[in-house]
Amino acid sequence: ELKMDFKTKKTKVKTGSWQIALGLCKSCGICIERCPFEALAFSKEDLGIYSAPAVVVDPEKCTLCQICEQVCPDCALRVEKENV
Repeated sequence: ELKMDFKTKKTKVKTGSWQIALGLCKSCGICIERCPFEALAFSKEDLGIYSAPAVVVDPEKCTLCQICEQVCPDCALRVEKENV
C-alpha cells in the first residue's frame, strides 16, 4: 500500500480557506510573484519538499482569487471558497 503524506497546512481566510501541501511545495515562488494582492510570502517556519521555505498566506490580504492555485506547477496549493 502506497501512503503519501504531503503534510498539508490549512489557513482560514475570510470566506474560505487556503491550503498548502508542504510535501509538494518546491519553493519556486511563482505563486508569490503572481499574487495580485501580495498575500503570499516565504514562510519563516514551514519547509517545503527540499527543506527550502514553503509559501505562507496572509489571511488579511488574500481574496481567494485562486490565481496561486492556477499557477502552481506542482499542484501544492488549494483555495476553497465557502458556499454562501
